[in-house]
Amino acid sequence: MSIAVLRLGHRLVRDDRTTTHVALVSRAFGCKKIFMSDVDDSIIKTVKKLCDDWGGSEEFNIEIIQNWKSVINTWKQNKGIVIHLTMYGLNIENISLDFGFKKNILIVIGASKVPKEVYSLADMNIAVGNQPHSEIAALAIFLDRFFQGKELISTFQNAKMSIIPSSHGKRVKIRKPKN
Repeated sequence: MSIAVLRLGHRLVRDDRTTTHVALVSRAFGCKKIFMSDVDDSIIKTVKKLCDDWGGSEEFNIEIIQNWKSVINTWKQNKGIVIHLTMYGLNIENISLDFGFKKNILIVIGASKVPKEVYSLADMNIAVGNQPHSEIAALAIFLDRFFQGKELISTFQNAKMSIIPSSHGKRVKIRKPKN
């Protein structure tokens, strides 16, 4: 079972930081891949550098796409489940997130106005609250609930840096490169 994110839309310049954060949350909270379109190369470079430094280069992938609908249709043809995070969906408090751990999950989140068709293509429309909110927050809350907090203690392979938890200050362990 793996989880991927499909980021619909990207308003150039305006969404650079948000799209970067969507990718970072996707990686840190257990997703293996993010599909994006219309992004600046600097976003891809930033995320790849983070994966190189903090680990996960082999575990997390970015795929630039041209057609979001074909990503959804291919996912469904391969027996995956499509979850659309939207404030108009069923509240996460009122549903089971047990989708069958053998299924691959594609989480769809929007940047701007989501095409109406997404609501019907999704297997389920889920809301982390029925008020306007950030897609970053929705993604983090959904993934935390889905993984039941286990993603918060995960580690990544080949990390050059890792945090040493501390109640005061910042402590980072830096792995020396092998000669």
